[in-house]
Amino acid sequence: MLTNPVPVEARGLIKRYGDLAAVAGIDFEVSLGECVGFLGPNGAGKTTTVKMLTCFTPITAGTARVFGLDCADHPREVKRLLGICPQEDNLDPDFSTRKNLLTYARYFGITGREAARRADELLDLVQLRDKAGANIRELSGGMKRRLMLARALLNEPRLLVLDEPTTGLDPQARHLIWQRVRALRADQGVTVLLTTHYMEEASQLCDRVILMEGGRILLEGHPDALVESEVGREVVEAWEAVPGFAEFVRASGWRHEEADGRLYIHDVTGDVVAAAIQGQFPGQQRLIRRATLEDVFLHRAGRALKE
Repeated sequence: MLTNPVPVEARGLIKRYGDLAAVAGIDFEVSLGECVGFLGPNGAGKTTTVKMLTCFTPITAGTARVFGLDCADHPREVKRLLGICPQEDNLDPDFSTRKNLLTYARYFGITGREAARRADELLDLVQLRDKAGANIRELSGGMKRRLMLARALLNEPRLLVLDEPTTGLDPQARHLIWQRVRALRADQGVTVLLTTHYMEEASQLCDRVILMEGGRILLEGHPDALVESEVGREVVEAWEAVPGFAEFVRASGWRHEEADGRLYIHDVTGDVVAAAIQGQFPGQQRLIRRATLEDVFLHRAGRALKE
C-alpha cells in the first residue's frame, strides 16, 4: 500500500452485462478531502461505477483502487475504509433506531461502550436522539435517510459514499443532510463520493462533478466553471414565439437550443441577449434567469427522457 495514496483512483474501468457496457472504460481520481459528484441520466453508469468502487459488483476490466488498495484483490480491507449510504432503505425493520446502529457497529468489531458512545453521538448529529427507541416503521422517510447517514459514519470512514442520499426528502431534511456533510468535511477532512439527480445538491456540495452518459465521461470540472464554459452567465427561455423571433435567434449567432416549442438562449456575458430581445421583440414571452448546473446537464446529456 502506498504511503500517501489518493482516496479513489480508477483506470480503464469497465463493467459489462452481456453485450451491454454499463461502464465503458473511464478514468478519474478523487483527492483527499474532496467531494466529487457523479451526474447523469438514468442508466448513465453512475451507480454501477460506485458499486465497483465499493466492492459490491465485480469489475469486468480495468482497475479501481481505494486508498491504494485494489478493489478486486482487497474487498474486505476496502470496505472497512468506507461509509456507504445507499439509494435504497435497507434498515432492519425489526430493530429500534438505536439498535440498528449498535447491530451495524458489530460488523466493524465495534462493541460495548464504544458502540454505544458512537451511536448516541451520531443520533445527536442527525437529530434523532428522541427517536432512539422508536421502531423503524415509525420513522418518516427523512428520518430514515438521516439514520442511514448516521449508520454510514459509525466506523469513522475515510471515504463517505452517498448514492442519491436526499432523493424524495423535503427541503428541511435535504438541507440538514447537506449541513452534516459539510461539517464532516470541514471538521474531519472526510472525502466524499456523491451520486445525485439534484443539480442544486451537486452545486452546493461538490468541488468537482463528473457528468456521465452511456457509461462514459462527457465532461468534468468545478460546477461554476462548467456553467461558465458550457452555458454562460444567463439563460433566456422563450416560448410562444412571435413572428420572426425564432429566425432572429437563429441568425444571431447566439448559442441556443430548441425543444418542445421553447428556445433556450445562452448568454455568455449576461444582459446582451435580454437587451437585444427587448429592443427587437418587446412583446415576446420570456424568462431571464441565471445559468445553472442543470442547464449544463440538459445541454450535454439532452432534454429527452432516458430510462
